[in-house]
Amino acid sequence: MKITQIKPILCHAYRTNWVFVKVTTDEGITGVGEATLEYREKTVAEAILECNRLFVGRDPHQIEALWHEAYRSTYFRGGPVYQSALSGVEMALWDIKGKALGVPVYQLLGGKIRDSVPCYANGWFAPAKTPAEFAAKAKEAITAGFQGLKWDPFGSAYLDLDRRALHAALDVVAAVKDAVGADADLLIEGHGRFNIATAVRVARALEPFDILWFEEPVPPDHFEALLEVKNRSRVPIAGGERLYSRWEASRFLELGCADYIQPDVSHCGGIGELKKIAAMAEARHRAVAPHNPSGPVANAASLQLAACVPNYFIHETMAVDVPWRREICDEKVKFEGGRMFIPDRPGLGIELDEAAIAAHPYEPKDLRHYAGNLTDIRPKDATGYFSG
Repeated sequence: MKITQIKPILCHAYRTNWVFVKVTTDEGITGVGEATLEYREKTVAEAILECNRLFVGRDPHQIEALWHEAYRSTYFRGGPVYQSALSGVEMALWDIKGKALGVPVYQLLGGKIRDSVPCYANGWFAPAKTPAEFAAKAKEAITAGFQGLKWDPFGSAYLDLDRRALHAALDVVAAVKDAVGADADLLIEGHGRFNIATAVRVARALEPFDILWFEEPVPPDHFEALLEVKNRSRVPIAGGERLYSRWEASRFLELGCADYIQPDVSHCGGIGELKKIAAMAEARHRAVAPHNPSGPVANAASLQLAACVPNYFIHETMAVDVPWRREICDEKVKFEGGRMFIPDRPGLGIELDEAAIAAHPYEPKDLRHYAGNLTDIRPKDATGYFSG
């Protein structure tokens, strides 16, 4: 079997654009991956096209050899753009291998150790703005079955947070806590926005709410800053979604920067790389909670890892999504009792409908457009994708 083509497929997804990868072979087996890099989708798409120079004509089964050759052939290696492209292609190669052998990817990674994984919700809050509205949305998410709720209550704050803004954020947290009681964990997102002093102040203010974690309290550029926040905080700290290889993750883990590490399968190098990062975390008794707010192919890849990674702690998913998610792929996931079940179809267990995707073409987006209004990140006709 030989690779004949690698191409990116872009699909508008309201606040971003999903970037899918399709790898075609001369035996008619195709594989899909995802390399969604928010607000730089065209850039990563070009990097995906460049992978043709190395991969076309090669055996798609040789995943490890191809990955290492691609990584080494990039002189300025690492970073979000090329590593995301490589992640998407690598995912598609696992998909091809699983389909060729008639087994789900997790069977190629050591076999299943669990049938399902607990889920927490992201995006459940839109378009809430007041504490009462957040509380009402939280009750809806709990009724839908989620075991945890994650959100960023800090508005457009950057580096510093004044007293008024801090208390407004805490009012929202308190309202959600009162609404859900002991029925769900609360996960507070920082989006890498604060300096050390402010992050520590926020972490200490969150102590009474018994949160599961405070995520990315400081920018991801300086591991020692995150470590200092962790050492000065009594709430658990999560981070690592912006780690782009096992080498970055190794230092992150050696320093003990966070209680939970959150590599993203679409950015860290792909399925094999995330499994290696998880193994390093396991050796240090740290839980892995992969970052997973992207599209259906990334979700499928993350679920294959959830099946076979011993220290996979909890699965992130969007409580609501664009209504055409159901149209552009044949994603089949069972969500029941707050848990998502691992699909057993060959490969990643998902196929894309390119004709349906073409009906939702790329639209340029800008992160700053959402910075002051992070609650309004879903279209008015958003659907509760995993309900029912």
